[in-house]
Amino acid sequence: MSSALIQVFRTPDLRKKLAFTLGVIVLYRVGSHVPVPGISYKNVQSCVDAAAAGNGGLLGLVNMFSGGALLQITVFALGILPYITASIILQLLTAVIPRLESLKKEGAAGQGKITQYTRYLTVALAVLQGTGLVATARSGALFPGCPAAGSIVPDTSILTTVVMVLTITAGTACVMWMGELVSERGVGNGMSLLIFISIASTLPGALWAVKQQGEIADGWLGFGAVVLVGLAMVGLVVFVEQAQRRIPVQYAKRMVGRKSYGGTATYIPLKVNQAGVVPVIFASSILYVPALIAQFSHSTSGWATWITRNFVKGDHPYYVAAYFLLIVFFAFFYVAITFNPEEVSGNIKQAGGFIPGIRAGRPTAQYLSYVLNRLTWPGSLYLGLIALVPTVAFASFGGANQLTGTSLLIIVSVGLETVKQINSQVEQHRYEGFLR
Repeated sequence: MSSALIQVFRTPDLRKKLAFTLGVIVLYRVGSHVPVPGISYKNVQSCVDAAAAGNGGLLGLVNMFSGGALLQITVFALGILPYITASIILQLLTAVIPRLESLKKEGAAGQGKITQYTRYLTVALAVLQGTGLVATARSGALFPGCPAAGSIVPDTSILTTVVMVLTITAGTACVMWMGELVSERGVGNGMSLLIFISIASTLPGALWAVKQQGEIADGWLGFGAVVLVGLAMVGLVVFVEQAQRRIPVQYAKRMVGRKSYGGTATYIPLKVNQAGVVPVIFASSILYVPALIAQFSHSTSGWATWITRNFVKGDHPYYVAAYFLLIVFFAFFYVAITFNPEEVSGNIKQAGGFIPGIRAGRPTAQYLSYVLNRLTWPGSLYLGLIALVPTVAFASFGGANQLTGTSLLIIVSVGLETVKQINSQVEQHRYEGFLR
């Protein structure tokens, strides 16, 4: 471990990239603590302390992705979530709108256009979500039950509201810009690293809250149980995220003039969790909609009471069943949209390749679809297990509402991917040194 770290910092280019990445992370964390102009910071802090960030039922996902900045109503309150939502929407629309599909096939130029559309959509979503956040804070619904919730925004004039919304939108655009800078000049994927930092920053406080709220053995027994369950889930995530099905592909040998081409063997790596964390985010977003409608409807009817009772607490049987089924559904839905077996089969056939024992063309596409469906079943069940087990296991610990399966999955996945990129750059430097 120490020799690997020494090798990383001995590499000049990699050392500069790491320093740049760490600098952006520091700026991101500083911006997460700068309050938006127009709010009463004292009242916000009193409500956060009184509620113990307990709004997790409705706003917990956004608060987790922002590193706790949402409930603090800071400049980076929305974090990177608008960009994630915009990216997912553009990715889904690519399979529906022919214009976007043609841009995707144009290579770097087309991908640049799609990235530009993603930025525009991110700003639009930031305006909408920022307006919703400001309206929620003004009405006092951001911290229900807190006496000072109605005084969070002392000045309710239109000018103050516009300034607050513009500040939050500018903060989101700044976060998006910093993430792109890290991807271009730093180490790893910038957006993923910012999400990693946001989630990781909330874990120490959540673990300490578990210790303080425990009643058995002065809280240490509960703390140890939470840590053991978390480590077991991390091991499961590492095992499944690294697992893949390798489909062999053989390329025929052909002669062009006096040179021979092809004759090589490779494989198509199909991950067990081909959908990643997107199904969990989709399922969480869908389940938050009924609870949000019930909260802001101010209705005492039976349906609002039933939703509040059954779809707010994460350990309720109805919530658990709906969450699990939605994760499985969106896992198949997202894989079907992002992976096209016919397109992959056409590319293999065009390059003169074939899967041993499978005819080229339509039989290859059918075989890939069959294998992908069989892989998606265990992958979707694994996502449901990862998302639900920590929530149900930690239900008795009030401070463990940040220790969700989504947070563990993102932290481990991003950590593995970043380590892989660092290792590849270190090996590339060693290879160049050997040639010299």
